[in-house]
Amino acid sequence: MVSIDDLSRIRLEEPERIAHVLAHRPRAEPPRPDEKLMIIAADHPARGSLGVTNHPAAMADRRELLRRCIAALNRPGVDGFLGTADLVEDLTLLGALDHKLVYGSMNRGGLANSRFEIDDRFTGYTTEAIRQAGLDGGKMLLRLDLDDPATAATMEASARAVDALAAAGLTAMVEPFISHRERGRLVNDLSTDAVVKSAAIGSGLAGTSARTWLKLPLVPDMNAVAAASTMPMLILGGEVDHDAEAKAHGWAQALRVPGIEGLVIGRSLLYPRDDDVEKAVDRVVGLI
Repeated sequence: MVSIDDLSRIRLEEPERIAHVLAHRPRAEPPRPDEKLMIIAADHPARGSLGVTNHPAAMADRRELLRRCIAALNRPGVDGFLGTADLVEDLTLLGALDHKLVYGSMNRGGLANSRFEIDDRFTGYTTEAIRQAGLDGGKMLLRLDLDDPATAATMEASARAVDALAAAGLTAMVEPFISHRERGRLVNDLSTDAVVKSAAIGSGLAGTSARTWLKLPLVPDMNAVAAASTMPMLILGGEVDHDAEAKAHGWAQALRVPGIEGLVIGRSLLYPRDDDVEKAVDRVVGLI
């Protein structure tokens, strides 16, 4: 049985073991048509985004992050995980991703608060790496700043990634936002109109949308968002909210909207305000 304390030794002495364990990981069954998905996300650190609420380095302790991910993934009703290769490999070695859906995070080059943040290069998983690792698909962040010409390069790279994933028979999970700069900082527009527009743009990427899903934020009118596309939609968690009950109520309402197929939540469940990961996950699974 591998423990968190064994991970560095395995990476140093038996790096080939990682590919072997990935290849032999028990896979999840495909989701049922009537099943709402619950996915745990933890790909923020690779973009240099380590903060949670007022704690700028909350996610900096990798072993603590792994413990929290394991606690969340072990709860009944959790279907899968979304993360970068380092976390996917660690959690696979630990057995935490057995019988789970797993999605690889692809573009992490838009480092948080950098001048080049909108130029979100594909520095994480490639389609081939996702296929070789036996994952179920890839996720890409697509922030669209209409005043920044660098947006076009990220949009084109995302379209090509959607094409490549579809050709490999894998899910492409696109997370689009309309974004802009405020005092030099890139900010996502979370109005209903902006999310509707981002859903329309994300739906039209690439030469096929047959395997595209959209990952979208919770906004006031989720019926309007769902009407913007025929793509399956998953709702993301966003920042840790001051009013967890109100946020949970919003998720519950969204899950009743046709076309919204589940939740992909990270910091809100991994670093809840009361620090009880299991209780936070169980509360949200109860909504599903």
